[in-house]
Formats: sequence, C-alpha cells, structure tokens
Amino acid sequence: MKHILAALVVGGALVAGAPAMAQKYQTSIATMHTVGGSSTVGGTVIPFKEVTLSAQIPGSVTFIAGREGEDFKAGTVLVSIDDKKIRAKRRRIVANIMAAQNAIRNARVQYDRELFSPSVDRGSNNLSGMGLPMMFDKMFTRPMSNFAGQSNTGLNRQADLYRSYNNINTARTNLMQAQASLEEIDARIRDASLKAPFNGVIIRKLVEKGDTVQPGQPLVKFAYIKYLRIQAEVPVRVAPYLREGMLVPAKFDTVDVWVNVRTAQIFPMADPASHTVTVKFDVPQGVPSGLGMYAEVKIPNNTSGRKLPSVPETAIVQRGSLSAIFVIDGKDAEPSLRLVRVGAPIGGGRVSILSGLKGNETVLTAPPPGLKSKFAMDNG
Repeated sequence: MKHILAALVVGGALVAGAPAMAQKYQTSIATMHTVGGSSTVGGTVIPFKEVTLSAQIPGSVTFIAGREGEDFKAGTVLVSIDDKKIRAKRRRIVANIMAAQNAIRNARVQYDRELFSPSVDRGSNNLSGMGLPMMFDKMFTRPMSNFAGQSNTGLNRQADLYRSYNNINTARTNLMQAQASLEEIDARIRDASLKAPFNGVIIRKLVEKGDTVQPGQPLVKFAYIKYLRIQAEVPVRVAPYLREGMLVPAKFDTVDVWVNVRTAQIFPMADPASHTVTVKFDVPQGVPSGLGMYAEVKIPNNTSGRKLPSVPETAIVQRGSLSAIFVIDGKDAEPSLRLVRVGAPIGGGRVSILSGLKGNETVLTAPPPGLKSKFAMDNG
C-alpha cells in the first residue's frame, strides 16, 4: 500500500511539472488575421536640400569655415581659394581700360579738329606769305585740279572725317573688350569664395586648408537638415499605387515604431537597370532619425488580403540582423527558436508574420534575456 501511495505522489509531481514548465513563461497564441496587401521597401534618410560646392578656379585652399555639423547662415563664406594671380590680371585689365578711355578722348579731339579745321586746308607750305598762297590754292589750284580730274577735295575731306570717326569707334571697341575682361575676372574672383546658398550645415568636408584643387573638384557638402526625407527605390510594379501627398507608414533604426511619412516627390522615370522609381518621403519633425540612417517604408499595393499568423510585438527577438520567436511546441514545454519574417503591424500591439509560423502556435510574449532554445542547449 505504501508503494502504491509513493507511486501516485511521484506520478502527480511529473504531471504537474509540465504545466509548471509552461507557466513560468508568458505566452500567447499565434492567431490568424486577414492582412491587406502591401510591400516594404528600404530607404535612406537624406537632407531636405543638399548641394556639393565645387572649385571653379585652380589654386590652393586658403580658408574653410568650421567643422562638420556647424550651422551657417546663407551668404557665409565656406571655402576660399587663393586668387592672387587673378587679382594681378585684374590690375592689368584696369590699366587697359584707362588706356582705352584716353584713346577715346584723343580720337574725339582729332575728330573735332578735322570737322572745324580740315586737314586739306592745312599744310606747312600754306602758312607763310600772310595766307596768300593758301588763298590762291583755294581759288585757283584746287578748282583747276578738281576740274582736270587730278583730285577731289570734297572726297578727301569726307575720307579724313570718316578716318577720325573710325578712330573713335575703334577706341570704344577696345574699351568694351577691356570692360568685358574685367567682368570676367571679377566673376572668377567671386568664384574663389564659395558661399552658403541657404541656411544649413556642413555635412562633409572633402578638402583641407592648403590642398591644391582644380576646377570641378568637390570641396564640401552642404545641406539643410531642419527637415529630413527618406529616399527609397520603389519597384515599378508598386510605384503606381503612390500619389504625391499620400501618407504611408515608415520605421527607422532608432525607434521600433511605425510613423506616417508624406510622399513628397515621385521621379518621372524608372531606372532601366534596377527597374525602380526613386521616391522621396517627408519625415515629420521630432522623429528620432539621422542622416544616412536606414528606414523601411510600407507601400500599399491594393492586392487582395491574405490570412497570416500574428503575434505580440514583444515576442519578436533579434538575432543579429534576423528576427526570431520562441515557440513552445507542447511536447516537452521547452522553448525552441524559430526564424521568422516580420510583416506589418495590425493594431492592438500585434504584428503579422510573413513566414516561419503556420498559426495557433504558443509563443513567448516576453522572452527573458539570455534565453536559449532547446537546440542551442542540446548543442552547447
């Protein structure tokens, strides 16, 4: 009789041990839910506006403002390049302008002289004899020469006037050329100092003070980061379901919560190599995100829903870059680890599982830190 009672006590302890094993964990059932069709695409957080300031002239970098992350107002000089040679050319061009202005004044004086005192009436041999030779020349010599066809006094005077006027135009042309060269040099001097096109921060310096640069070489990346965006490459089969201004859910690395972002820009042409369309989404202010951060955007595709198992969000554990769930299979009540592919939130703190579960499994809702699956323990 004593042996029978002892056996009953041991058996009862074994039967009670299995429920106790299951009860020491918080569990939930992977229930089935109908989930609407959607696609998740990866993207990168980018500035609202970004420019790359490049060198416009060759030379040595003489100044770089601040460090990465510092704020600058629009119009602040960010990078300066040595412009001593250009300023020397400018002084030479200014001298050419002064010479051209003097040439214009001299040409005007010569024109006025030719207009009021024609050169045909001047000559070294006509100044003596109290003007009598000049008088006889006008009254007799020139008329007879013109009559005989040997000369044409009117044509000669007209040619002298035209030559004087042409000298004025030539001097004006030289002045305009010198002024154009001065404007070009002034533009190059302005290009030696690169200014901030808008309020923003330096996000990356590509050169240092003293570096020698060539035209077209990138110097700094400057961005406006008060507002941020997500840039994603959306497959062409999904892009038609997006419209500018549409709100779609997105999730960032820094916070495991889905927030709504606004579709800001949809590029008109797909990439022929990757068959994707570039789309930009505006990120709300206050969301903990940063430049270059990875983000996921969920895009509805209007396909018919399908039944998927769902579990509490707290049941998801990360093993490196993989998502997993601890499942109690019911045979020995020991948790086993299953790799899963996580879908979209469905509300109520639950998330759909795309693969890895069939439904109605018992899962751990809050796995304790350091918990290992039975397979890991067996292999340990």
